[in-house]
Amino acid sequence: MSVLKYRPEIRAVLLSLAACGVLIIGMGYGRFAFTGVMPVMLHEHILSLNEGNVAASANYTGYLIGALLLSKARPSDARLLCQGSVLATLAAIVALAWLRSPLAIIVVRGMAGLCSAVSLISASLWLLQHMKHAHGAPLMYAGVGLGIFLSAEFIALGKALMLTSQSIWLLCAVSAGCIFLLIFRLLNSPPETLIHYHRPTSAVASGGTETRSAAYRLLMVYGLAGFGYIITATYLPLFLSGSLSGIDPVQIWAVFGLAAVPSCFFWHRLVMSRGYRQSLLLNLCIQAVGVILPAFSHALLFCLISALLVGFTFMGTVTLALPEAKRLAGVVSFNMIAAMTAAYGVGQIAGPLIAGALYAATGSFNPSLGAAAAALLAAAAIAWSA
Repeated sequence: MSVLKYRPEIRAVLLSLAACGVLIIGMGYGRFAFTGVMPVMLHEHILSLNEGNVAASANYTGYLIGALLLSKARPSDARLLCQGSVLATLAAIVALAWLRSPLAIIVVRGMAGLCSAVSLISASLWLLQHMKHAHGAPLMYAGVGLGIFLSAEFIALGKALMLTSQSIWLLCAVSAGCIFLLIFRLLNSPPETLIHYHRPTSAVASGGTETRSAAYRLLMVYGLAGFGYIITATYLPLFLSGSLSGIDPVQIWAVFGLAAVPSCFFWHRLVMSRGYRQSLLLNLCIQAVGVILPAFSHALLFCLISALLVGFTFMGTVTLALPEAKRLAGVVSFNMIAAMTAAYGVGQIAGPLIAGALYAATGSFNPSLGAAAAALLAAAAIAWSA
């Protein structure tokens, strides 16, 4: 598809959709589809719960490594990085359709995590810097939630057809491959595509003080947020298995992803009008409520509200925190974005491991949900004190 025949405003939307497609595949499928398929793999005894925990942590470790490896990536490299990361993600999904060795699955999940980080960074570089379309960011980042939703629906279809986990992975690969075919030519658009696009302007709310202590507080907040959301994002369908009647738990996971789609737009607008401090406090408190709800009841209403609240806030945390990190980058002697990525990554890696240990000790996910909610509330308290 050549975008040059369209008006500049249409071109801008199409380019945003292309970057959105990269995140649908690289993040929604490559990173989070495992959440929906893991209960099936456990039921088939392909993985044990402990091996599933290690596979999840390997994925988040790979994400951290990938983000750090691309810390100096250039916008001119972004197109090839987008295409390469998507193809590698598709290869990783296909590999999961054939592998039965837990160790091999863990290794592939680690590689998929690395590809997810490359997808996120390269899509951002391509749209925001190479194509110079900063106002397309909310639509691009909505691709994470949209990818979670689409992959969850294909997983639900596979389960309804009584397919094995390997066949479900193939179904995911085919659907993700179709999305890549739709965006491939858009990714090859020339850098001057938006040369005549008149970008809208918006007033940015002023930030707080620019001090080293503010930077370190933000690092603490972001690391705690990474731990706080990841347990729900890893185990939601699993800890609801057998507790819901008349509905597949993976559909709750689909709601989680669907709720994330408009969240980037909402939190972006809120921080513009209310500022970083109040917006992040509200975001983290709402997220904590969503995380803890299933610990009180696995009733459908509680589960739906949990999925909506956490889904609507977890990408919002990223939307709020990363611009603040850029604002504080000049007051520290290290790369603030890389440090933020590392802090978030450590929280995500720790989440599945701690959840597994607590489950082994108690036979319940409730203690890990409590720990996650406590981490989010601690992050909110730190954010408010900034």
